[in-house]
Amino acid sequence: MEYGDHYGQVQRPKYDCLLFDLDDTLYPLSSGLALGCRKNIEDYMIEKLGIDKSRIPDLCNLLYKNYGTTMAGLRAIGYDFNYDEYHSFVHGRLPYENLKPDPVLRSLLQSLHIRKVIFTNADKVHAAKVLSILGLEDCFEGIICFETLNPIHKSTASDDEDDIEFVGSRTAPSTTTSSNEIFDIIGHFSQPNAGSELPKTPIVCKPSEHAIERALNVASINPNRTLFFEDSVRNIQSGKRVCLDTVLIGTSHRTKGADYALESIHNIREALPELWETDKISEVSYSGKVPVETSVTA
Repeated sequence: MEYGDHYGQVQRPKYDCLLFDLDDTLYPLSSGLALGCRKNIEDYMIEKLGIDKSRIPDLCNLLYKNYGTTMAGLRAIGYDFNYDEYHSFVHGRLPYENLKPDPVLRSLLQSLHIRKVIFTNADKVHAAKVLSILGLEDCFEGIICFETLNPIHKSTASDDEDDIEFVGSRTAPSTTTSSNEIFDIIGHFSQPNAGSELPKTPIVCKPSEHAIERALNVASINPNRTLFFEDSVRNIQSGKRVCLDTVLIGTSHRTKGADYALESIHNIREALPELWETDKISEVSYSGKVPVETSVTA
């Protein structure tokens, strides 16, 4: 009898990396942070950028729809502002007290012996604070955040031990041509045939496929062996286009682009038990051959 026939064909685990969004994925939408973030963005636009309050709803909708984030859209249409100041204003006043330690999720993550990485559009200060409050700060190998994909203030890796960005990126800082003119995106879309190309943003962020590909490259992640957890359908669909397997969080309805759909991140074990089966090792010896790892194909 052949060795392979006797012991069964040895297969690699399907995934060697789990890529997690942060906000409204590792904690529920009901926490109210998303609502607070939206209000803070609107307040920033009014107080810091001098945008008329009556224009805010339509402007936010168009910027988010066309650029992925309001911040990216604001930069695209001509507003210039300090990124750190923006993040401090938008995230610094969030109701973090609504978040609580999550020992259940912590236990689940710690029992998963697969590489785990955070990928968020938020800045590193916000990401670190959320993970700390949830009690998950040591559950991930690293964090891909705004600063990782938009290294405006530096072009080399940081030697700061407290820097939670992925190091190793040598991407040149993004630049944009300064202009005093603000592109009227509301007026643009009010035209019957709004076909001209929109101005581009210097900000790299989800759901851009380029952003996801850059994140994977920075962290040396193979998309073909990675499972991507997200609450955003747009981000899920972009992830699918770059060959990630995807898990939509916050609903049990599996939409286009989602391989799985979970009401809560807490449902991960019942929905994806195969992630834990990668730990099964068969210590089998045959004719002096070394033991082989066995696993279940997902």
